[in-house]
Amino acid sequence: MKPHGSRWKVAAAAVACSGAWLAWAAASTIDAAEEKAGGDTTVFEVGRNAFSFPVANLDEAGRTTFAIGNSFFRRNWVEAPSSTTARDGLGPHFLARSCGGCHVQDGRGAPPNTFRNGLATEQPIALLFRLSVMGADGKPQPEPTYGHQFTVAAAQGVKAEGKVRIQYTEVPGKFADGTRYSLRRPAYSFTSLGYGPMAPKTLVSPRIAPQMIGMGLLEAITEQDIVQNARDQAARSDAIRGMPNRVFDVYANREVIGRFGWKANAGSVAHQTASAFNGDIGITSAHFPLEECMPRQTDCAVAPRGTSAVLAAPAAVASAATAERAGTAPKGTSVEIDDATLEKVIAYTATLAVPARRNFDGVDVRRGQALFNQAQCAVCHRPSYTTGESPFPSLSRQKIYPYTDLLLHDMGSGLADGRPDELANGRQWRTPPLWGIGLVPDVNDHSFLLHDGRARNTLEAILWHGGEAEASRQQVLKMKREERDALVKFVNSL
Repeated sequence: MKPHGSRWKVAAAAVACSGAWLAWAAASTIDAAEEKAGGDTTVFEVGRNAFSFPVANLDEAGRTTFAIGNSFFRRNWVEAPSSTTARDGLGPHFLARSCGGCHVQDGRGAPPNTFRNGLATEQPIALLFRLSVMGADGKPQPEPTYGHQFTVAAAQGVKAEGKVRIQYTEVPGKFADGTRYSLRRPAYSFTSLGYGPMAPKTLVSPRIAPQMIGMGLLEAITEQDIVQNARDQAARSDAIRGMPNRVFDVYANREVIGRFGWKANAGSVAHQTASAFNGDIGITSAHFPLEECMPRQTDCAVAPRGTSAVLAAPAAVASAATAERAGTAPKGTSVEIDDATLEKVIAYTATLAVPARRNFDGVDVRRGQALFNQAQCAVCHRPSYTTGESPFPSLSRQKIYPYTDLLLHDMGSGLADGRPDELANGRQWRTPPLWGIGLVPDVNDHSFLLHDGRARNTLEAILWHGGEAEASRQQVLKMKREERDALVKFVNSL
């Protein structure tokens, strides 16, 4: 086993290459700690289950909570009324029947990938669509008929909101050495609309389900570090100018820096988890007590709700549920997942481990890392942090390597969705963490990347970068084939 937590010189004789690269390698160092991407929480796992292990230093009580949370994360919820009161309340509108339905094996979702006459023939499950229209005050408002999010499935007796139509157009390009490539540009539209047409000029933002690893560690990065990232970038002379999103967190009951989601529109694992239960599965909770049934969706409004609510004061909840059924209290007074169960799912989500890097000290990987730094990719994909205090002690004070600044960046017109999200404008996306990216094919049998899965591999994802990253993209376009291969090997080692 290689040494951990120390820096060591690479012997030049061990580097099987020549010229400037050999000189660079001889003089440089490897941070051996990088192998443990999650610090002491790191697990040394590969293969189908690589994203599904608890952090390595979790205690026995934590592992018990992890196992219970895992059960509620993976198993299907059912429509109410049903014989079970622990897992009913699915819908009325929903995308998936469980968290694991989108985050298969706690991994990354994929867009539909079967086509007929150029059109996707499947309906997306792990690819959701945010909707909004611009209000008179210049701020985004829910689309008046379909709300914040378009769903493709519904409970019995409730109309589905409709279907998503996906079509790709190939966009050819060429590297400086003459090698040709092609990117695929998606176009989205909605058909079979269940409640009538959408508002004109509806803004649409597609978002794929990301892998779940390391979320608790990202939450433990201090706000000071994230703010300092923005300050450091503001002091640069180039175009890179990241900014934090600021969002209201229902658990903290205050505005915080956003860290999760493709637009950094959630500030905590708890908020992100409860929000996803509500928006994606239609499961209400104490902080998200209402399902989104828009005024025209009358069948949604009267559909049966789950009755599994057992909050801190069960009698009060039961009374509220009775009042709700009697029509003397607003719908949503009772909830479908109780606090204790939801907290276990939150704990499960927060303590999913980051796998160790593979071949992190390989010659090509190191060369790729040098090129990654040379192209300024590491400015936004900041390699490392030491975490602050976490509600989960195992995650506190860990040296971690997520490769993100957690800031919003203008990524150019090619990736723009045109839909604002809190402080994020329609061209900005949060820098996604890169840890575990090379294991997505092992876990999920695909390599689709970016916010909507349009990139078919790592190199395509790099080539979609524009805006603040345009100069980096231009450097990649000038690289020779072996340099591009090394760059991809480095990214896929993370």
